[in-house]
Amino acid sequence: MKFEESDLLKGLPKQFFANLVEKVNAKIAQGVDVINLGQGNPDQPTPDYIVKAAQTATENPKNHKYSPFRGVHELKVAAAEFYQEKYHVDVEPEQEVAILAGSKIGLVELPLALMNPGELMLLPDPGYPDYWSGSSIGRVEFETIPLVIENHFLPDLSKIPETTAKKAKFLYLNYPNNPTGATATREFYENVVAFAKKYQVGIISDFAYGAIGFDGQTPISFMEIDGAKEVGVEFYTYSKTFNMAGWRLGFAVGNKDIIEAINLIQDHLFVSCFPALQEAGIVALRDPNRDSAISSLVSLYEKRRDVFVRAAEKIGWKAFIPGGSFYVLMPVPKTYTSETFSEVLLERAGVAVAPANGFGKYGEGYVRIGLLVAPERLVEAVNRIALLNLF
Repeated sequence: MKFEESDLLKGLPKQFFANLVEKVNAKIAQGVDVINLGQGNPDQPTPDYIVKAAQTATENPKNHKYSPFRGVHELKVAAAEFYQEKYHVDVEPEQEVAILAGSKIGLVELPLALMNPGELMLLPDPGYPDYWSGSSIGRVEFETIPLVIENHFLPDLSKIPETTAKKAKFLYLNYPNNPTGATATREFYENVVAFAKKYQVGIISDFAYGAIGFDGQTPISFMEIDGAKEVGVEFYTYSKTFNMAGWRLGFAVGNKDIIEAINLIQDHLFVSCFPALQEAGIVALRDPNRDSAISSLVSLYEKRRDVFVRAAEKIGWKAFIPGGSFYVLMPVPKTYTSETFSEVLLERAGVAVAPANGFGKYGEGYVRIGLLVAPERLVEAVNRIALLNLF
């Protein structure tokens, strides 16, 4: 018997990251020593204090049962405490926190929970490709807002047509940004709140890289801004802050109506996360080792950023200097597209990068470099590229 995919599945955009991994793995299978700078997968282990907490929690039989549908209450409390301590934001644990099996789930399911077919959402371009998946699954429309270097990769809200702004139901933002590494200013977020109130647009802040800021600057949470909780929510993930990408744990905080809708759809799709994982998540947020572990991680990424940027500059390859995240956005030579340049680097230098047009049409002309290998490998990658005499 043959079973055909649904029209919904057929209409999904091609999974950008899966395609990238496939190309890299094919090259490795040929025996090539590929330096993979195209990935967004943290290369460091989860801190020991979290691993040990998970081991202890896993041994407890009470955690072998189903989780409460909407997550362990104490994890919600810990998330609220974390936001109060780090960002001075008051969050009510039961009404203003949703527990997620990774923030991607919340970002993708949100249109299904809060929008009707045909309604409009605004997405950043370039932006995280799975935002588009959410629009397809929710059968909603989307328009993109350009992020350009001249505006430091922040959307210019004043250039959104009035008719579009009035029609839009939600606007997605992501700072520190993937793929550009740009960070948001307080003034920008204040303008976002004003825009949201003027046009009755909900704001969805993807704060996946919220812990990773460089040059002594801590990234600003959208929730810090007066009125932010009234107009939107913020998604936070353990994947980047705590090197827990494979653990799949995150949460959303903010507007109680949006949080309730997320919780409600998850009542039907999941029975929350493994309870032992949630206990480990509580320890991750509360343990005295937390800040030193985060600080060490940020220092590691900042060192890698500086090593890569300096090496690239020596061969005439000038970076947009990221203020956060663990990416560097690099321009491609004038005679290449993002795609053809990426193919040349993989085929002729054994260096994998992410063509930034995979994040939207305004990513064309750039590639994304992941700072997720050792400094010496970053330098080796640049040295291999230098031999191609492209700059």
